[in-house]
Amino acid sequence: MAGHSKWAQIKRKKGANDKKRSAMYSKHIRAIQAAVRSGGSGDPAGNLSLKNAIAAAKTDTVPADNIENAIKRAVGAAEGAAEYKEVTYEGYGPGGTAIFIETLTDNVNRTVADIRAVFNKRGGSLGNSGSVAWQFEKKGVLLIRDTSEQAQETAIEHGAEDIQESEEGLEISTAPHDLYAVQDALTGAGFAVESAQITMIATNTVAVAGDDARRLLTVIDALEELDDVQNVYSNADLPDDED
Repeated sequence: MAGHSKWAQIKRKKGANDKKRSAMYSKHIRAIQAAVRSGGSGDPAGNLSLKNAIAAAKTDTVPADNIENAIKRAVGAAEGAAEYKEVTYEGYGPGGTAIFIETLTDNVNRTVADIRAVFNKRGGSLGNSGSVAWQFEKKGVLLIRDTSEQAQETAIEHGAEDIQESEEGLEISTAPHDLYAVQDALTGAGFAVESAQITMIATNTVAVAGDDARRLLTVIDALEELDDVQNVYSNADLPDDED
């Protein structure tokens, strides 16, 4: 969830069981194919949406062969293939948290019904467009293990807006259009980039713990399990033991 450490999110995703990992891979494949079709190209160098989709897939350890095959299938897709469009939804979770949901869907009625059902069953409510979106902003986020001064200076020189240091490493925020310039600079300077992707960051966070934290994670897990849902962001600030 945005508002909490991206390191924690990645560890949580990589720790998913096989069933969840398979579903996660399927979402990335859908996003890659949609990006190819919408961008009109299977070359990430000329298709920023595809470049973002590939970066997100690699962060979640989608095998390179799966990514390559998804691009090939999308490039060669016959007319009449399902057309997916990006639709976002907003809602409220336990503890007064804001939830922002990104979907890729070929049936908006089905998607909104599924999302509303999760909120109704798990706790929370589906909001109107614009109800919580103002609490988030789109950013590029990079993660590297190296916390050296040189790494930080390299990132700042090439467009980093904010750097957070932790035991895991550096979490670097950029404007979306500066993400890959910072990534290329760090890689060129010899720093291994663990993750680089466009994400939504909460501008203000809400501290959530105990039952509310557990209920929120249940809501987010249920939303993420929906086939049409690509990403779920929250402004929750969770204690480490709730990751």
